[in-house]
Amino acid sequence: MPDTARDHGAWIAPLVCTLVTLPMGLAALFVGGLTPMACDSCDGTDAARFDASFVPAWTVLCVGLVLAVMVLVAGWTVPWQVRDMARRVGLAVAAPATTMVTFVAFMALVDWP
Repeated sequence: MPDTARDHGAWIAPLVCTLVTLPMGLAALFVGGLTPMACDSCDGTDAARFDASFVPAWTVLCVGLVLAVMVLVAGWTVPWQVRDMARRVGLAVAAPATTMVTFVAFMALVDWP
């Protein structure tokens, strides 16, 4: 099969990536949105430390999830040819990995009470 031939299974990797990445991203956003409630009973220095750490962590979460969506879109826009199969699969793996790394970074950046 020549490299420029159409890959008839090219939609599989982006579809699986979409079905994995979007729920992961929504769950990360949901947990991140609920995180301020962890310090509802905090006062004084604990609340100040938590608030100071939450703002940059939230920024990291939002930027990382936008980056994951961009990688997801890039996976769908790669030409559906045999020669681009490795690039398409690489992007399909990178999108959920970006979501996971972003969520771990968010959880690590928050100074929990």
